[in-house]
Amino acid sequence: MSPTKNPALDAYIAAAAPFAQPILRHCRKLFHRGCPCLVETIKWGHPSFTLDGKILCYLAAFKAHAAVGFWGPAMHALLKKDRGSIEGAFGAMGRVTSRADLPDDATMLRYVKTAAEFLAAGRSKMVRRAKPKPALPSPADLVTALAGNAAAAGAWKKFSPAMRRDYIEWITEAKRAETRTTRIATTVAWVAEGKKRNWKYEEC
Repeated sequence: MSPTKNPALDAYIAAAAPFAQPILRHCRKLFHRGCPCLVETIKWGHPSFTLDGKILCYLAAFKAHAAVGFWGPAMHALLKKDRGSIEGAFGAMGRVTSRADLPDDATMLRYVKTAAEFLAAGRSKMVRRAKPKPALPSPADLVTALAGNAAAAGAWKKFSPAMRRDYIEWITEAKRAETRTTRIATTVAWVAEGKKRNWKYEEC
């Protein structure tokens, strides 16, 4: 089947620096050869190629170099294994200044087909790892209450910052002084038994 060309990509390539144009045209052709069902679009200002509505690969042109990339952690791992770590460059091929900087056509086609297989298998999703939250200081009234119970004080020291955070946030979210006092007493009792804040739900 003949690939469906998006005029927006033609315009992007025509506006790119002269050195980048043959790189972009060649990669565009290889992408479609490797996966004829690709759909061309512009994502985040750069040419992207999607399969079933999901990004498979992309191109970009800058003042001094072009970039070629494939989407997803599985492809990133494969390319890192094949080509090593690429530092300081956008895209999996590093800073591409001519077609000579690209892998040979057979390798590029293999990458396209492998990326399509990964996408079909659900291995193209980008996983965002949440940054760990900083530890919260223990409120003075909680510290005092814990100090009065040796078991609770000892367990509290062994709790992870996340486990402590759950209790501290629960206590500091109390709107009334009576509620805060009750929650502190409950915290001391549960911590003395080594229980997490949401231990009840762990047993459901």
